[in-house]
Amino acid sequence: MNADSDASGGVGVDADAVTGPPDGMVDVREELTPMLSQYFDLCAEYEDALLLFQNGDFYQTYCEAAAETARVCELTLTEREDSTGTYPMAGIPVDNAATYVERLLDSGYRVAIAEQVETPEEASGLVDRAVTQVVTPGTVLDDELLGTGTKNYVAAVRRVGETRAVAAVDAATGECLVTSVADDASLAAELDRLTPAELLVGPDASVDREALSVSPMATDHEAAGMSDDEATERLESYVSNPDAVVESDAERRACGTVLAYAEWTQGDDGPLEYVTRITHYDPREALGLDATAIRSLELFENRGAGASETLFSVLDETACALGRRALDGWLRRPLIDREAIEARHDAVAALDDDALAREEIRAALAEVYDLERLTGRVSRGRANARDLRSLGATLDAVPDVLAGLSAVADDAARLDHLRERIDPLDEVRNLIDRAIQPDPPVEVTEGGVIREGFDEELDDLRATEREGRAWVADLEARERERTGIDSLSVGHNQVHGYYIEVTDPNLDRVPDDYTRRQTLKNAERFYTPELKQREDEILGAAERADSLEYERFREVRASVAEETDLLQALADALAELDALATLATVAVEREYVRPTFHDGGVEIEAGRHPVVEETQARFVPNDAALPPGSVTLVTGPNMSGKSTYMRQVALVVVLAQVGSFVPADAARLPVVDRVFTRVGASDDIAGGQSTFMREMTELTSILHEATPASLVLLDEVGRGTSTADGRAIARATVEFLHDEVGATTLFATHYHDLTGLASAHEGVRNLHFAAERDGDDVTFLHRVAEGPASSSYGVEVARLAGVPDPVVERARGLVDSGDETTPETNGHDERVQATLDGATAAEATTADDALDDVAATLRETDLATTTPIEALTLLAELQDRVGE
Repeated sequence: MNADSDASGGVGVDADAVTGPPDGMVDVREELTPMLSQYFDLCAEYEDALLLFQNGDFYQTYCEAAAETARVCELTLTEREDSTGTYPMAGIPVDNAATYVERLLDSGYRVAIAEQVETPEEASGLVDRAVTQVVTPGTVLDDELLGTGTKNYVAAVRRVGETRAVAAVDAATGECLVTSVADDASLAAELDRLTPAELLVGPDASVDREALSVSPMATDHEAAGMSDDEATERLESYVSNPDAVVESDAERRACGTVLAYAEWTQGDDGPLEYVTRITHYDPREALGLDATAIRSLELFENRGAGASETLFSVLDETACALGRRALDGWLRRPLIDREAIEARHDAVAALDDDALAREEIRAALAEVYDLERLTGRVSRGRANARDLRSLGATLDAVPDVLAGLSAVADDAARLDHLRERIDPLDEVRNLIDRAIQPDPPVEVTEGGVIREGFDEELDDLRATEREGRAWVADLEARERERTGIDSLSVGHNQVHGYYIEVTDPNLDRVPDDYTRRQTLKNAERFYTPELKQREDEILGAAERADSLEYERFREVRASVAEETDLLQALADALAELDALATLATVAVEREYVRPTFHDGGVEIEAGRHPVVEETQARFVPNDAALPPGSVTLVTGPNMSGKSTYMRQVALVVVLAQVGSFVPADAARLPVVDRVFTRVGASDDIAGGQSTFMREMTELTSILHEATPASLVLLDEVGRGTSTADGRAIARATVEFLHDEVGATTLFATHYHDLTGLASAHEGVRNLHFAAERDGDDVTFLHRVAEGPASSSYGVEVARLAGVPDPVVERARGLVDSGDETTPETNGHDERVQATLDGATAAEATTADDALDDVAATLRETDLATTTPIEALTLLAELQDRVGE
């Protein structure tokens, strides 16, 4: 039902033109209808957002905004005509708004929700409306728009001098984080770890968005210009001593900026009461994983055929959304404090050893709702009765969680700490159980929410209502007996209230105390003085009861909100316990072992790739013995397992520092400060970077930032340029890592002459992946062995990939015509020289480059995604190159 008479339902914006009147409408605000004037006033106030204007059961948009809403949301565009002209109109049902808001957000809009803040009955004329929330990608609150068990941050970046600060708020849970970084590269890395959905950049800062692996909405808001004094004032409304949570002026500004913006989007004039956890952290206190490492190790995203096959998907057996968010955060920020890592291992081991208690805990946690988000809604005053019941059900599960936890051996400090932190909050649980109906309606203003026995006055009103309705229910039988009219009936409608209906043939028997209420075609409706009195009692009691019930509900909700701090602390504890129990479950189910730490190198017995082993019928484990600061050159055929081996070493290290057990028979590891990767070919065409330029950019970061405590993975460095240049870059990189950096390095290469560096450098060693050759057939054993490989088997791999026989045979002939040489010599150049029958050295180099270029192209071609036409075109190009 529409609240105002000059608009009706419709359903269906250009975001840059949402504030102006439509074409043909007089551009004078006073000549618009009062409702449209109100609409355009709000549009002007929130000019950066698309305004959804509540009109009864619909959120309406008008004019240009209506056209765009209809297009984005696939709705019907209607028209409305009044004294000012004809204008487009489109509306979204209030009860199903989330679906359409999501589409608008996905299309790049911010959405301002203007709700009726008074009822038509309360209004003296036009119903008043106000924007109660601005929905943006970073400040979404509706569960329908948020991923289950995910964080959703809006972040702000500010800079003072050389200090760059980042602050981020999760508006759904109230978590607020703040930190500082020293340079733009570290800033990009931190934003990649936070993965904000929305980004505010102050006028004193800049962010190279092209350097980010995420694509947050860029927001220009006045809060981004907040001064030190303004930021301090904002922070003081959240914490009594801002200096306790921020360490620089840049952090102060970043915190103030993001909190001010969050308040603006929630329509609040003061602080957000549920933001009680402003936490300062130091990125250097976690294992460094930049966007390249996160991507190449496929921690959260797999860009191959099995897009869902990631490390997180293997680990994620969490029982509730709280644990899923905690596990996500642990994997993005593995620990580097050995004591903290081993404390998690102790907890996982204790849960691993007691299967019965572990499963009891997990069963109880499965009954836990998203307590963080529920607490946020309660604190904001937006929780309904079902939210309170969900919160109560969560608290009901806590005693079972504690019972299971108490059964676990008490030799794990983290579990002891959790026992102390998990508070059942009995008073809150009992209040909800006493006050709220077991299965309440969604709407909290229409009754049916408060349990009988909770409030005596409310019980009396409901009793009066029930007694009146019972009296009415018996009235029909009494009146039939009194009047002798068998067809007499008693009914009720919203317009006329209660009535006694008598058909026309029986009107002569109507008693004198009946008063006519309504005339129908074939009947008359009456009421009696007693029926009117009962009606007034029923309706009066019902109205007073509904109002009192809503008041009592708000009181209960406010009482629960007073325990926000305790509820959030409980949520944190349950999240940690779920994550630990999950790691224990994964360890048992997948036969992971507890790693140990020492001051030496990486020592892994029968290590496995945690993701690949889940997708393969048979996986070949491999050892890894990498002395501290060593550079291990890994050679062998493509498809033999080099990249898998390198990644599995890194993943074992990452898992260990997350606090997880690892896929191996045994593992002795150092605590690593950073994991760097340069694995796989990729380019950035939009950013103007070729594959080789991207490779060199990533290599530059590694060589500048790696330390002796880092783990570095490099795959085919130098392959994107000529053979001579590529070989030179690869060799110089190995020597620099060995002589200057001292990082433990795995270096996969097809430049076999590099293996000779092992004889000249004590810290350089060779490993290869074995293969067996039987005539033209090659079997890859996927087993690592000491020493360099004897061949790359490139021609054989080309044949297995389906390259036509003429190309394969030509390539084999070119290889076989050369002299057999050891990997330590540059024999490939000599073979090409012999093949060319007296060609000049320059010509030999050109031919060498052509062959290597063909081999590189074959290695980089993704056959699984190459179409037949593309394959034929590629083969023609390869034949031309070989024939040159």
